[in-house]
Amino acid sequence: MASKVKPVPEGFHTVTPYLVVDGADKVINFMKEAFGAQPVFEPMMRPDGKVMHAEYKIGNSIVMISDSSERAQATSTMLYLYVPNVDAVYQKALKAGATSLMEPADQFYGDRSGGVKDPAGNSWHIGTHIEDVSPADLKKRATEYMKQQHKAA
Repeated sequence: MASKVKPVPEGFHTVTPYLVVDGADKVINFMKEAFGAQPVFEPMMRPDGKVMHAEYKIGNSIVMISDSSERAQATSTMLYLYVPNVDAVYQKALKAGATSLMEPADQFYGDRSGGVKDPAGNSWHIGTHIEDVSPADLKKRATEYMKQQHKAA
């Protein structure tokens, strides 16, 4: 009897990011240098030398990536990446060619996070969870945060 095929392949999660970019090779190098991304398999290349499809593992997740084409236009997106040490990974990302969007800081929702932009314009918000916040406290903190933001504007 044949084994049953899983609806979500091994190593994947229900939601998996797929980046379509101009310059996939640059973003792949960035992910490798900044986040320790490892190839799941050798990237599939198009005849023009651009990336048709690649998969890279970062932590326990897989990111799919390809160069843009007539059928798939480049788009930028925002990703949130949990790491053990946000400050160290933020610095690695800058050294790998990212530009800073936000230096790491403690956030009201229980994470310490910072943000960078990769060579293709994708935003990577990098976080380390530092505190469990109850839904009630989260609501209070969010309300206070919004009041402070309104005063600053």
